[in-house]
Amino acid sequence: MRKQKRAAVMTARPILPRGTGRKLRASVPRNSLALPVVPCPAMRRSALTTSRPTLAVSAPSLVAITLAAAAAALAPQAAAPASAASAGDRAGDGDWETTPESEAALARGLEWLARNQGPDGSWESNDLGLVSLGALAFLAAGDLSGRGRHGAAAARALEFVLRNARPSGLLNIADGKRDMYNHGLAAFVLGQAHGMTEDPRLGPALDRALKLIAVTQCEDGGWDYHARRQRNGHDLSLAVMQAKALRSALDSGLEVPPETIELAVRSVRDHHRGPGGARVPEDAAARAEQGQFTYDGKSGTLAMAACGVVCLQELGQYGDWRIPRNLRVIQAGLSSLKARKGSGELPADAYTLYYVAQAVYQAGGRHWRECYPRLRDAVVENQLRAPGDPARDGLWRDGMRVSGKPGDLYGTAVACFVLSIPNRYLPILQESKLEGLGARLEER
Repeated sequence: MRKQKRAAVMTARPILPRGTGRKLRASVPRNSLALPVVPCPAMRRSALTTSRPTLAVSAPSLVAITLAAAAAALAPQAAAPASAASAGDRAGDGDWETTPESEAALARGLEWLARNQGPDGSWESNDLGLVSLGALAFLAAGDLSGRGRHGAAAARALEFVLRNARPSGLLNIADGKRDMYNHGLAAFVLGQAHGMTEDPRLGPALDRALKLIAVTQCEDGGWDYHARRQRNGHDLSLAVMQAKALRSALDSGLEVPPETIELAVRSVRDHHRGPGGARVPEDAAARAEQGQFTYDGKSGTLAMAACGVVCLQELGQYGDWRIPRNLRVIQAGLSSLKARKGSGELPADAYTLYYVAQAVYQAGGRHWRECYPRLRDAVVENQLRAPGDPARDGLWRDGMRVSGKPGDLYGTAVACFVLSIPNRYLPILQESKLEGLGARLEER
């Protein structure tokens, strides 16, 4: 039973009592400061501490920040409405979050990933982002190197990513047009692994990856597909990848320049538009009823609504009025989920499902309670069952952006991640809040 496994697999690190959270770091290197994480009191699962010290980064490093800059970034902030990390959002034991069917589907999906992984850990894909998602599926279920049923498979996937990291810190060995997609996704997963394991290689790899995110941020706060700095970023889908990588690093005890976060927040907000790409008027009624996050300032989709919510939440903007507006867009969009029993097709494309699940989890409260069972049950119903066929039994396909075995990896890894969210094993799911950016990031 997975509920027994939850307690068994996480014994290598000390456990904090329920109602506490992980502190970001225990000490501050001279001339640098990390943004604080304030734990929130409501946590269904116990959180793990990261007994390691924070990476000691020298003052000139792009990852370190000066005390003067930090003082401005960490100015007092007015109280904001509660978000996913708030007390009471998911109080109680949360038994409604899982079902016997979802537990069984998750086990089959993890078995498919382990059974079909290549000896090099790659699932026949050279996209480090996709391989990292395979690792994330195992980590989210509590399977780590040396622990859990699929710990060895998780270790092989992470090893493939680390082995192929470039000296510059870039986490991409595929086409250059996929630089920042693969880099952001892989950096996020390495950050989660850094918060859960003791692999000494993860810290230096993350340090280089974060420096690359900082130096390739465009002047408008976004990012291009290629790992290069230019005047304007390309679209919101790239920003969300880097936002999650930055937050993952913070949660795991690393340091991020507040200027990088400030620029990213401004870029994300700029992607929220009304009808025809117009900016939403500033009055409260218009903000409540108009607009949503867009891909490029024009095209609004369910995926982009979720990406915008995830970005703002991950970057500490919990009281932003765009969040509740786009949560309504997400709830309305869930009516388009496609239930195709046993088809192997996800109820939405893997990209959309990945961010929608995170958006409603972060929002918590009724959004999580109403939306997650619909996502969970549709994922479970669509899983491909083919007993006796190890190449197919238990998988989900992306069916939209990635084909072949890498597409099966993508779909199955995302489905397993979604079904594993109630475990709350990942540092990113352990319900802590970033504070100190509100005053500096007030809209002008």
